[in-house]
Amino acid sequence: MHKRETTKIVLITIGVLAVIVINAWILATREPDILDVPETEQASEPVPDFASYDDVKSRKEAFYNYLRPEVEKQNDYLLSLRHYLQTLQRKRSSGESLDEDDIERIDWLVDEYKVKPEKDTAGRLTTLLNRIDILPVELVLAQAANESAWGTSRFAQEGYNFFGLWCFRKGCGFVPSKRTRGASHEVAKFDNLSRATYTYMRNINRHNAYSDLRDIRARLRRNQKEITGMALAEGLMNYSQRGAAYVEELQSMMRFNREYLTEEQASE
Repeated sequence: MHKRETTKIVLITIGVLAVIVINAWILATREPDILDVPETEQASEPVPDFASYDDVKSRKEAFYNYLRPEVEKQNDYLLSLRHYLQTLQRKRSSGESLDEDDIERIDWLVDEYKVKPEKDTAGRLTTLLNRIDILPVELVLAQAANESAWGTSRFAQEGYNFFGLWCFRKGCGFVPSKRTRGASHEVAKFDNLSRATYTYMRNINRHNAYSDLRDIRARLRRNQKEITGMALAEGLMNYSQRGAAYVEELQSMMRFNREYLTEEQASE
């Protein structure tokens, strides 16, 4: 009896291991889905010690060169989602019906970008296209520099949080040393830079506080004009309690640090 039970346990163990191996193989070999959030190769590497740079110019160069590839990759992802949604719109306009995979992806995006679920498919696609769009590199980097003190804050150094993002579940991040009495928020901590940047860009693209930014961007799209950081910064009044002063500071930072955004500088 003992031998029979031992054999049974061994067979069950082998079966479980086989399932694990098969699932791992499927995940490793499947084609990436359009909804898969991209990650850069450096995403999980330790954050550079930006405070170690004595020269301000060198520190800024290191900061921009570290973050820029991530922002560009996330923007490419957003553009791929836009292209996909526009394709779905064209299919519906031509009388084609959407398949189950398309419907499931739309449902996921509706939840991810906080679109009212009661909207019909046409309304969902229109709202998603308003929310899923790029954020200019110069604006993202200006905010990152402003919120993280050029990458030297402990939230950036230890949790990849360059954007001052909060979370509201106990233990989800860092407890701020100057948190208001009675407040429960924490400063979010992320596993890697890609997840942090994705979350920040999603926050701008879906939160009601930044609807003005999205309206400015949509208007620029309709008029076939360039989507610039200077223009979209006007829609970030609610990102900081400083309001207009915060927007002016971001715009000043973008003007003053324009040299770090040139192609030549980025390739060095």
